[in-house]
Amino acid sequence: MKRLLLAALILSLTLFPLASRADDSSGTPPTSTYTGRENIEWSDIWLPHTTENGLPRVLLIGDSITRGYYPVVDKLLDKKAFVCRLTTSQFISDPLLLGQITLFLDNMKFDVIQFNNGMHGWPHTEDEYRAGFPAFLAAVRDHARGAKLIWATTTPVNDHPGHVGSLTERVKARNAIALEFVGPAGIDVDDLFTTMLPHPEYHDAGGIHFTQDGIEVQGEQVAAEIEKVLTAAK
Repeated sequence: MKRLLLAALILSLTLFPLASRADDSSGTPPTSTYTGRENIEWSDIWLPHTTENGLPRVLLIGDSITRGYYPVVDKLLDKKAFVCRLTTSQFISDPLLLGQITLFLDNMKFDVIQFNNGMHGWPHTEDEYRAGFPAFLAAVRDHARGAKLIWATTTPVNDHPGHVGSLTERVKARNAIALEFVGPAGIDVDDLFTTMLPHPEYHDAGGIHFTQDGIEVQGEQVAAEIEKVLTAAK
């Protein structure tokens, strides 16, 4: 199953952007009209225990921050849940992202899904972020098949070590926009932004990612929020 799903995801990366012009009868090969990608885009998918049952299945959707704390969450939820991840650089309105999410959720059933998007796509305005959020949320919610959803806020950014950076204001704006949608939808919020904001010392030298101490704090918080949901569902 794992190999088949990964193959399908790779195929979706090639074919999904073509859908918007699949009915083009001009004879010109269809191409994506989306032009907002970074110079290098990436996706990292990890599906452990695909042939096993007996424990709830959890999915973390996010970026490299999520990928960073994933091992901590996986360790803390050992023997309590099977923890998977779908982490990517793609911006909230990229059809590649929406295609991956829907294909992924249509092929695997999860009990809890924590999701986030907000750290990439800086050339996009916050108005574009707001415009893209409903389709992003729908891709998760409409294909979740009963999974309990948790929104994770985007973490602060440092200009240099020990200093909260100017991009943090944009992160705050994006987090506020996200709450406009997830709040009325009744989706739980894991506020990693508020947890990390008073601790610029947790950032590494690059200002975006975190030291192991910061990663441990995030992972512990994420695992605790997921475990609360799992406990409530019993």
